Amino acid sequence: MSGIDAGQLKHLVVAPALAALGLDGDVAVNLVTGTALAESRGTYVRQIGGGPALGLWQMEPATHDDCWVNFLCYPVGKRFERVLEGMLSQDLPRSAQLVSNLRYASAMARIRYYRVKVPLPSTSDPAALSYFHKQYYNTAAGAADPVSNISYFRQAVMV
Repeated sequence: MSGIDAGQLKHLVVAPALAALGLDGDVAVNLVTGTALAESRGTYVRQIGGGPALGLWQMEPATHDDCWVNFLCYPVGKRFERVLEGMLSQDLPRSAQLVSNLRYASAMARIRYYRVKVPLPSTSDPAALSYFHKQYYNTAAGAADPVSNISYFRQAVMV
């Protein structure tokens, strides 16, 4: 099965969504694009095997909700809250939109990374992006392999 075109995802979805948040830049766009490729191969919108993760970025509803409850509702997150609210459709719960709303899902992945207390990698080195993804998005207990996922981050950088 083939997935979404990585170049279109990067340039037509991720870059504009991150720019709307004011959290863009080459490293951020490449990291978020690579995350979709590493997490779901840019193909799956439900976690294979029946897990809770949703969307191309395979964000779990609990992680999504934590972003809203413990960050976006506070003064430091308010500027992002307004932008994210504008990305939402009114006919689905927020977390359900991780499946169907690419702009919102990519923005929420960026919010997840933004909450990390360390800065993004200084360059779009695919290995650095892959290790950053493993450490701060997938977690130590997650299934991501930072070595084998370098190719997905390389693809994100090159398109």
